[in-house]
Amino acid sequence: MGKIAFVFPGQGAQAVGMGKDIFDALPQCRAVFEKGDEVLGFPLSTLIFEGPESDLKQTVNTQPALLTASTAYLTALQDLGIKPDYVAGHSLGEYSALVAAGVLSYEDAVSLVRMRGRFMEEAVPGGTGAMAAVLGAERDALAELCRSVSETSGPVELANVNCPGQIVVSGSQDGVNGVVQRVKEAGGKRAIPLEVSGPFHSSLMKEAADRLAEELKKVTFHTPSVPVVVNVTAAPVTDPEEIRELLVRQVYSPVLWQDSVEWLIADGVDTFVEIGSGSVLTGLIRKIDKSVKLININSLESAQTAL
Repeated sequence: MGKIAFVFPGQGAQAVGMGKDIFDALPQCRAVFEKGDEVLGFPLSTLIFEGPESDLKQTVNTQPALLTASTAYLTALQDLGIKPDYVAGHSLGEYSALVAAGVLSYEDAVSLVRMRGRFMEEAVPGGTGAMAAVLGAERDALAELCRSVSETSGPVELANVNCPGQIVVSGSQDGVNGVVQRVKEAGGKRAIPLEVSGPFHSSLMKEAADRLAEELKKVTFHTPSVPVVVNVTAAPVTDPEEIRELLVRQVYSPVLWQDSVEWLIADGVDTFVEIGSGSVLTGLIRKIDKSVKLININSLESAQTAL
């Protein structure tokens, strides 16, 4: 058997009710949700299980909610003795990966992502930033189009390189609109504006990154038990201080998800276990390489019958 990577979803994977089955069935998983409520000082678990969806979708709530659900499912999986060779996460999911690798405690991580979400929401005035998913464009051509549009309409940059044919751009409202209107110049088929509260993973997030850097200084980072393949470089990192620095850069840098998955596969990973709500990453990985084994841990049943 080849190597195993645990991967963790980011914003957009949230759903009202996620994790309720393991909360009800497994005391060790219930304890994760209860600890989140305690650390944050409000009933996060009630919001996760009951909504309303409009509140759960707010970045400041989505980030700790997804981290908590992923950590709870991870706890169930760890009790089976299953260990990965690598961990990785998509954007926010990188914090879940760091918990899985023992770099951050869950308590520190949930507090950090709550602040990260708030800083990201506050970095750019509402309505002035945007993101859009571009389908069918080639990466270099789209990057060049972004540079061209930025010169006349305001900043717009590659934000998420998700899989072949799916790249998200992010930046000013005018900049993103410019790319949407000219997407065929980069060979794209179409562009879909995204419902987001800010231009994530763009240079407009520098202020949020600076504020997060100050909070990261207050937290202990441990040496990971397994290498973490990070978004910014799409390469494995084992040095705690380097991980801390890369989390700052991650806020305003593109998520190199396709590159990360390709690196993992090249290093012998043939099984990807997506841990947390939904199956977004499973779909992306399938578009990168159809030959790998894909497992979703997003329910009590799947957590108890994994692998």
